Amino acid sequence: MTITAPATPDVLDAALEAFLDFGVRRTSMGEIARRAGISPATLYRRYAQKSDVVMGVGLREAQRILAHLEDVIDTSAPPLEQLTALHVEVAHQLRSNELLRRVLATEPETVLPKLTVDADPILEIGRGYLAGFLTRLQQEGHLPPYDVAPVADWLARLAQSDVLTPAREPLTPEQTAVFVRDHLAPFIRLTVDPRS
Repeated sequence: MTITAPATPDVLDAALEAFLDFGVRRTSMGEIARRAGISPATLYRRYAQKSDVVMGVGLREAQRILAHLEDVIDTSAPPLEQLTALHVEVAHQLRSNELLRRVLATEPETVLPKLTVDADPILEIGRGYLAGFLTRLQQEGHLPPYDVAPVADWLARLAQSDVLTPAREPLTPEQTAVFVRDHLAPFIRLTVDPRS
């Protein structure tokens, strides 16, 4: 199942700008409508409430991260390199997302429900991407056949945990490579050449 944000980039762009300027809590639907160049009535026809706009912006940010991953993961590289690049890029994209950093620091009560008890739409995007990644590795003969859904779910939840409780000291690139080789690769049942 693919979850997508409604096709209203003008509204989502306006909302993102307003959220960055004022925060989610202090941004009104009127401000979003003004920035989008539409009437408040039009905005309310597209989004019944502000929480729907917040979710739309969150879904689009998640989709942007996945589009970035598609650009930077070299699918012709050895599978361990792909897995390492995936882990590094996801962590970097989540930690460097300006909106996520801002709302977690200034108004966690606004965003935490969307990242915890109401996180399924965003997790679904991550699960879908990861299931596709694992399925491709299976089709290429790098992973044995198994149901990728629970593994993709666990990996998406691992990323969610990293957002909510980031490590005090992020791993260096070398430590990340060792972590992926010693822990993530065996978890997804990727056979690793002991010489690597």
